[in-house]
This record gives sequence, C-alpha cells and structure tokens, in this order.
Amino acid sequence: MRQLLYKIPLVPLLMISLFLGLAPFQPEPHLWEKLKMLAAGNLTEMIDIFDMLMHGLPLVVLILKLTLGRAPEQAE
Repeated sequence: MRQLLYKIPLVPLLMISLFLGLAPFQPEPHLWEKLKMLAAGNLTEMIDIFDMLMHGLPLVVLILKLTLGRAPEQAE
C-alpha cells in the first residue's frame, strides 16, 4: 500500500481533497453535513453513506499519504 501512496502526486491529491471535501460550498459542505448526520445517528440511507464516502475518501487518502507515504530514507 505504501508503494501506491508514493506514486500519488501530492498537489493534485490536495486539490481533489479540498474540492470534494468542501463541495458544495453553500449552504454547507456535504462532508460536514454527513458527519453531523453520522454523529446524530441519522446516516441510514445508502445514498447518504455513498455520498459521505465519495466526499471523504480523498481526504482519508491525503491523510494516509502525509503520514505513511513518505519515501524510505536511503541508507548510507
């Protein structure tokens, strides 16, 4: 999995994460709305679960890349 994270370019991943994480911008982002629904126990419809995954997955991949996706240090 780390090899795959090494290959993903950071800037496009950051742009996709911000765009999908914040879209639509008005009245509130879908990801925030779905997280509030999850906390309230109202996230029961399949379309809502899919929507949360679609908007949140790029952010999860970005976090994984920033934490695990560093290239291995070369031994001297």
